[in-house]
Amino acid sequence: MKKFLLISLLSFFFISADLVKYSAPPPPDATTKIKATFIYNFTKYIEWPASYKQGNFVIAIVGNYTLYNDVSAFFVGKKLGSQEYEIKYFATASDINIKCHVIFVPNDYSGSMSDIVSKAKNKSTLIITDKPGMAKQGAGINFVSIDNKQKFELNKTVVEKYDLKVSSSLVNLAIVIE
Repeated sequence: MKKFLLISLLSFFFISADLVKYSAPPPPDATTKIKATFIYNFTKYIEWPASYKQGNFVIAIVGNYTLYNDVSAFFVGKKLGSQEYEIKYFATASDINIKCHVIFVPNDYSGSMSDIVSKAKNKSTLIITDKPGMAKQGAGINFVSIDNKQKFELNKTVVEKYDLKVSSSLVNLAIVIE
C-alpha cells in the first residue's frame, strides 16, 4: 500500500511539473523586444503636429495579442516628453476607433493594409509594418532583416504625407524607399 501511494504521489508530481512547464507563458520573442526598441526610438526622431502632443501617445497593435503584450511590457513607465505611452490592441483594422500616433501591423496581418491606410487617411499616423514590400504599399516604416540584422525601410514621402517630420538622423539610418 505504501509503495502504491509513493508511486502515485511521484506520478502526480511529474505530471504536475510537466503541466506547469506547458502552461507557463512563452518568453517574449527577442525580435519583438528589438522592434519595440526601434519603435520607441522612432517616436523620438519623428515629430507629430501640435494637436498630437496632448494626451497619451497611442501605439496600436493590430491582430497579434502576444505581440501586444510584449510591446506593452516594454513601454511600461516610458514617456515621450509629457505624454505617456499607451499601447492598444485591435483585433482587426476595422476595430481601430481612436486617434493613434502609430499603428504597427505585424506580418500576419499585412493583408489588411488597405484598410489600415484608409483608417490613417487625413490623420498624422505612422504606419509600421514588418513584411517585405509594405513600404511601397503605404507603410511609413517597414522592418526588414538583412544579414541577420534588424534594419528598417523608410518611405519618407508617405511619412510626410501624414504631416509627420522625420529627423535627418533617422533618414540617415534608414533604407530610404521611394
